[in-house]
Amino acid sequence: MHLWEGVTLAFQQIQTEKLKSFFSLLGVILGVMFLIVVVTVVEGLDRYVREDFSSQVFGVNTVTLSRWEEVNINVSREEWRERARRPRLSFEDADAISTRLSIPARVAVESSTGSTVVGDNGRTATGVRVTGASPEIFQIRDLAIVDGRAFTQQENESGSPVIVIGSETAELVYEGLEPVGRTLRIRGFPYRIIGVIEERGTLFGQSLDNLVVAPARSPIRAITAPRGNVDGIIIQAINPDHLPDIQLEVEGIMRVRRQLRPADAPDFALETAEEAISFWNNISRILFTALPMLVSISLVVGGIVIMNIMLVSVMERTREIGVRKALGARRRDILAQVMIESATLSTVGAAFGVFAGLGIAKFIAAVSVMPAAVAPRWIALGVVLGLTVGIIAGVYPAARASKLDPVDALRYE
Repeated sequence: MHLWEGVTLAFQQIQTEKLKSFFSLLGVILGVMFLIVVVTVVEGLDRYVREDFSSQVFGVNTVTLSRWEEVNINVSREEWRERARRPRLSFEDADAISTRLSIPARVAVESSTGSTVVGDNGRTATGVRVTGASPEIFQIRDLAIVDGRAFTQQENESGSPVIVIGSETAELVYEGLEPVGRTLRIRGFPYRIIGVIEERGTLFGQSLDNLVVAPARSPIRAITAPRGNVDGIIIQAINPDHLPDIQLEVEGIMRVRRQLRPADAPDFALETAEEAISFWNNISRILFTALPMLVSISLVVGGIVIMNIMLVSVMERTREIGVRKALGARRRDILAQVMIESATLSTVGAAFGVFAGLGIAKFIAAVSVMPAAVAPRWIALGVVLGLTVGIIAGVYPAARASKLDPVDALRYE
């Protein structure tokens, strides 16, 4: 039997017995749909964490020096107490790193807090992320200015009360007005707006555009990190290949400044974006390992249903098989016919599962903060799994059909 003839017969059976075909394919549809939904969401999260989360929180090609790790999971009470005793970072630490680092790099300090800001028109914005930082932060964080300019190194050193604001803050306080040149009060202190940052969107549902950035040495440090302290020091490698060397040099500089002996544990944290998201690597690895086992349960059930349906189909078409054999059909022709029909049915179910899974994944991405990324390899895997299930499920019914005696088959009622 030709392949196309078997496929045509399978589609005719689906069209003739729609309800029976639907229920026979339900297991495959659900299994492939589950595969596509979960993998699409996990792939989206993986891309989101590796690209958006890491670049927004840490920056690209950066080493972050802080009092403790940015991401803390399963930390004991004793470890928290030890971290609370650690000395804070200072402007002097950042100056020492910038001076002593032998590898070309950008060095910036950054300290943040939340606050309410008030414009000179009386309008306010709440929940604003207020950051005091070095001017290098605009390059490190890739903060593009769409209106006005960023503050300079001279303004930072002199502590000028100037700020750059996010697009959402500008819209909340100065809707329809030009914000550059106006005054914004933070905790009662006036700052002159000199620029507006390009819209960046959201991160896990939280706006990245409701913020203000002021020079780290300006009066903003009274509320972000008093007494000359800073929350973090970010070092960005000019050449990405030098990042490990920079990390080693910064650790050496800080150990000398803190007078730590070689056997002493560091009382500071140094981490790259890849190290910080290592927890996600473990989670995603577990998910991608467990997923095939979960999907296989549905596919096994679907395969059993298809096998039973094909056995019923073979029984209903016993006389037809007898006629075919009487007209010269060989055993392998009957075997191929049944297996092609089974594989076609299962592949159709897999295709429906793919479309349903993609639709559900897109819906989840539209109504929640969960991202979704469609990976073609998973679509192909879903279809291949459906085809494989159909072939395996069709082996037994095909073998039974091919072994029918033509005379007995023709007498079958």
